[in-house]
Amino acid sequence: MIDPRRIERLQEVFDAAYGSSDAPRVLAVAPARSEIAGNHTDHEGGEVIAGALDRAIVGVAAANGLDVIRVTSAGFDPVEVSLDSLEPRADERVTTAGIVRGMAACMAATGREPAGFDIVMDSDIPAGGGLSSSAALELALGRAMELLWEGREVGAVELARMGQAAENRYFGKPCGLMDQLSIAVGGLANLDFADEGEPGCRSLAFDFADYGYALCLVDVGCDHAAFTDEYAAVPQEMQAVAAAFGEARLDEVGADDFDAAVPALRERLGDRAVLRSLHYWREDSLVAARWEALTDGDMDRFLELTRESGAASAMFLQNVSAPGSYQPAMVALALAERLLAGRGACRIHGGGFGGSIQAFVPLDAVDGFRSAMDGWLGDGACQVYGISEEGARASWL
Repeated sequence: MIDPRRIERLQEVFDAAYGSSDAPRVLAVAPARSEIAGNHTDHEGGEVIAGALDRAIVGVAAANGLDVIRVTSAGFDPVEVSLDSLEPRADERVTTAGIVRGMAACMAATGREPAGFDIVMDSDIPAGGGLSSSAALELALGRAMELLWEGREVGAVELARMGQAAENRYFGKPCGLMDQLSIAVGGLANLDFADEGEPGCRSLAFDFADYGYALCLVDVGCDHAAFTDEYAAVPQEMQAVAAAFGEARLDEVGADDFDAAVPALRERLGDRAVLRSLHYWREDSLVAARWEALTDGDMDRFLELTRESGAASAMFLQNVSAPGSYQPAMVALALAERLLAGRGACRIHGGGFGGSIQAFVPLDAVDGFRSAMDGWLGDGACQVYGISEEGARASWL
């Protein structure tokens, strides 16, 4: 539920930026997401557990009668995207304009006629913190376009694929489908990407607080956008291993075949590619085990497996920090682990290489944990999140 006062403020900003008119307005909302389990498994056809969060991008939009989309967002420069061409542009890589053009192109492919509109947005999702603010932007724009441009209904999986295409082809960042699909469906979900055409999705009503724990995400003070190349190397190296067997993804490679080829793979592709592939199979099995633990309400087992997953990401996937003396996420993990003192669990969160870490903190320790992490990493670095049952959506105001 979005606070009505937030919507009212957006309406006022819209009037100030674009003037008042009789054009009907759309409210578009897309939540953040947290990867609960499945670190870099989605792009290899594996499983993940993801949760939509109680933070969101919210936008108010209306047709403007022009051939341009104009975006105003608090804290960012205004963006204008002409609709005269919907092809990717090199100068729009890693920009909001690239995402806007990409989503417009994907929506046009449904048979809609693109038309200009204005949108005013604000977000309480920390940017660059690994909470998928870019995917939330994609899906908020997509839902707004779905209503503003006449056409058929767009389902959650289709919308998620549009966001993924916009991020891959227009924004220039390779990614799997987890972020977008989690945001599209909402709630806590077990997503299975073995079937690229139709990912599996199981939902579970689950509140960590009911089991005595808070879901905390800690901004480590390093925007992971600065490490796009390091992030991109993870799926590239995993898929290079798959390609050595004539396959596209690791889920298509037999474990016995991989084991037999380890010496040749090390020589051909290097040790890191082998380690990252080993991580994939280990982490994928841990996802299934954690989903079973959550379904059974076995929080102790879930935490044990989460600690195991975090260690595997650090040792084998090697996505906590980039090599060198600057390792903010690893420092944050070390500090969090010391504070938890064997209770709860902590791990790298999302794509890694900065961004945020995730911690499941006993409720009686949350205040002390937040205070200490904020003292080390800055006020507001540690936030407590809840699961949002609603995914990306739009409605007429």
